[in-house]
Amino acid sequence: MSRLIWTKEHKLLRKPEFDLCYEQGKKLFTRSFILFVLCHGSGPGGVRLGLTVSRKKGPAVVRNRIKRVLRSFFRLNQDNFQVRADIIIVPKRVLNGKTVDYSLVEKELLPMIGKVNNLPSAGEKQ
Repeated sequence: MSRLIWTKEHKLLRKPEFDLCYEQGKKLFTRSFILFVLCHGSGPGGVRLGLTVSRKKGPAVVRNRIKRVLRSFFRLNQDNFQVRADIIIVPKRVLNGKTVDYSLVEKELLPMIGKVNNLPSAGEKQ
């Protein structure tokens, strides 16, 4: 099986998982995205991704495009994470869903990987 796949184990699927990440996670900001990150410690296990794209971003075609590009970024960069974490990404209003592409997402989220790797785990104190 290829390492470039994004399986069900890499996704946040249930509302309680999202709620926990929203409530206890650390907020990180970029120009176009808000990231809610809840670290579970270092080691293998990787990142689980949750995407929240509001209907205000546009019709289903536009929302699905945003989600597809974000999943592609995480699929290609999953080996760069050295922590086990749940990450929820919420696009801001300034993001134009019709023109979003991989280069924009990469430019904004690649520096965030280092910040996520340096975050303390949920049980640790800063």
